[in-house]
Amino acid sequence: MLQSVLKYRIVSRAGALAGLIFIALVLIGLAATTRPGVSHTAATIFLWIAVLLLLAKFSGLIERFGQPAVLGELVAGVVLGNLTLVGIEAFEAVAHNEVIRFLAELGVVVLLFQIGLESNIAKMRAVGARAFLVATVGVVAPFALGTYLVGPWLLPGLPFNTYLFLGAALTATSVGITARVFHDLGKLKLPEAQIVLGAAVLDDVMGLIILAVVSAIVTVGSVSMGVISWIAAKAVLFLVGSIIGGQFAAPYLGRLFSRVHAGAGMKFTLAISFGLILAWLASVVGLAPIVGAFAAGLVLDPVHFRRFRKPAVVHDIHVALAAADPATRARVTATLERHAEHHVEELIKPLADFLVPLFFVFTGMQVKLVTLLNPAVLLVALGVTVVAFVGKIVSGAVAGRVNKWIVGFGMIPRGEVGLIFASIGKSLGVISDDVFSVIIIMVIVSTLVTPVILTWLLRRPDTAL
Repeated sequence: MLQSVLKYRIVSRAGALAGLIFIALVLIGLAATTRPGVSHTAATIFLWIAVLLLLAKFSGLIERFGQPAVLGELVAGVVLGNLTLVGIEAFEAVAHNEVIRFLAELGVVVLLFQIGLESNIAKMRAVGARAFLVATVGVVAPFALGTYLVGPWLLPGLPFNTYLFLGAALTATSVGITARVFHDLGKLKLPEAQIVLGAAVLDDVMGLIILAVVSAIVTVGSVSMGVISWIAAKAVLFLVGSIIGGQFAAPYLGRLFSRVHAGAGMKFTLAISFGLILAWLASVVGLAPIVGAFAAGLVLDPVHFRRFRKPAVVHDIHVALAAADPATRARVTATLERHAEHHVEELIKPLADFLVPLFFVFTGMQVKLVTLLNPAVLLVALGVTVVAFVGKIVSGAVAGRVNKWIVGFGMIPRGEVGLIFASIGKSLGVISDDVFSVIIIMVIVSTLVTPVILTWLLRRPDTAL
């Protein structure tokens, strides 16, 4: 027994030492490749990508404290982007590299494609009037407060386009955080949970339309009602047209590609190419590419891939079930069918695991902590955060005869969606470092505080299953 314990300790320490040596070598290599005058070859960028991915995954340790991984990735990026404050210049070249920037932008397109896949049209039709009202108020209230009240009041003298993007960033809802709380507490069957989850689907659509409108306004340079109406109509027409057209074309595309090859590789190619093409089409008509990616995800359903082969593991388990009793065979078959239906999401997931963390770390690297040394910026961030909370809490008032506080607080987290809006505004040049930092603080606070409050509300004795 003693020998086993000693052997375990030796192996553990050796493993830890090997890990530290590996990390040290990587960091030394990173420092060597970011010295002034060193050319940035493809191999150098490979190293940078590896370092960002490893740090993003290490930041996932934050999940042990009940926080979402996206928060850890964002914080990791903030730390890397501000190491110059302590004299470390190693990551400055990474933060401004165009290849890394492109991969981050591709990551956000893949992320919205994933969200679309999880938010199918059938679920949107089933959410009901209450979810629609909650989503509408939860989008209109924070957008109006951010654009016409808190923006001009706390950030006077800025262009109106900046206020538009601030309001747009406040409309976002990252329901993944709320859904995790409901799931962990076994409260997913509550009416409040169903309303929040349903409203979040509509919230995504409305938020993306607002983002499309605001982005186009910045590009066009006009805010007349006629232009706004046309941009809004164009966004709606694109979404409706791409969904209707995509639903018509997807079955034929599935049949055609499956005849060429029915394997998982072809299924993946069809799905991701469909998303990228619609992302391109969105940009052609003047909308953000993520709008097209989201629409593509909404369009694609498991039925469009029924002619492709099922995953090999499903076939193997069906063969193994041949000798099982009928009841067992029926239960396992039902479970397998559920997993087979989500095979496209599983195929996309490895690509998302590679690209999406790069987006969040890269976004965090754009935050300049120097701006937070300004008390005025911190005060503005506090005011914006209060408005962000109020704008979503009021949406619970139209939820009907349920616990309105649970619905309202369930809609608060901004998470990755708020970061997407802020990063697009920054890339368009209408969000300054100060305003970007303000939005980041709002996202972090809403992500940290909401699970705590929501957990307390759900654990109250008067909250029944």
